[in-house]
Amino acid sequence: MTKIIKAAELSALLAAENPPVIIDVRLAEDYQLQHLPTAVNNCVYEMAFVDRIAEFAPQKSQPIVVYGEHASSYESRTAAEKLERLGYSEVAELRIGILGWINEGHDFIGSEKDESIVPTLADGRHEIDLSESRIQWTGRNLLNNHFGTLKLSSGWIETTDNLIEAGDFTIDFSTLRCTDLADDKLHDVLIAHLASDDFFDTERHPTATFTVQRGISIPDAHDGQPNMRIEGNLEIKGHSVPTAFQAVCGVTAEGKGAAQATLSIDRTLWGIIYGSGQFFAKVGMHLVNDLIDIELRIVTK
Repeated sequence: MTKIIKAAELSALLAAENPPVIIDVRLAEDYQLQHLPTAVNNCVYEMAFVDRIAEFAPQKSQPIVVYGEHASSYESRTAAEKLERLGYSEVAELRIGILGWINEGHDFIGSEKDESIVPTLADGRHEIDLSESRIQWTGRNLLNNHFGTLKLSSGWIETTDNLIEAGDFTIDFSTLRCTDLADDKLHDVLIAHLASDDFFDTERHPTATFTVQRGISIPDAHDGQPNMRIEGNLEIKGHSVPTAFQAVCGVTAEGKGAAQATLSIDRTLWGIIYGSGQFFAKVGMHLVNDLIDIELRIVTK
């Protein structure tokens, strides 16, 4: 079992004649901002973590201390487990991390962090980057599926205090593609069927639109979890249906707004009933599941 070392104990070891190898297992940018004296950086999230260990600790009997951000974050305990699996016998974990070390008044290399600085999106209207944004779809029957892409022809969102308050997106059905049949002669046959009045009737309805009514923050969502509920109306084939879904929303390092979401829609709500078991008694091999899975990636300019 990995030894949990206290800050005062580690401080004393660092002042001794033969100090342990100290490894900061966080991201390189976090290490550069603040780190323990004598610490080297080896990010545990990178696949090269294991390969680089020998550079810092060539002997597996060497004492090693690993640390991460704070006591509730798992990077140091993950690193310790990896080292023990590699056969290192003297591994200790400063579980309180760099924040605990600093809070207890110990010396560190770097500058004070301002934790209040969080990337935000300026209030107002933001146009969608059409080249960066995309829609992926999947349709299924009992045993098979097809999947492909669609593109937006326009889009914008209105934000206040990092919340989406309004928006409008136009989906261009002329960009409909089936990825799994990309090199198959059946690709154009399927696309023609989807464009017909059996499905999207693109001759009369060449676009679909999603109008955002509001975004609602999801409390206590951590990074990587949906943190906003988007509510609005999706119009397809002239049918406007209230549609809501959860999304992971944030701001990129370049200051762009970004959102990703996965949702399923019941196509029959928009009058697309071809091959639906709800409406036809026997369709045999023409059965098509009612639900269409949609994956969204939206990025602002």
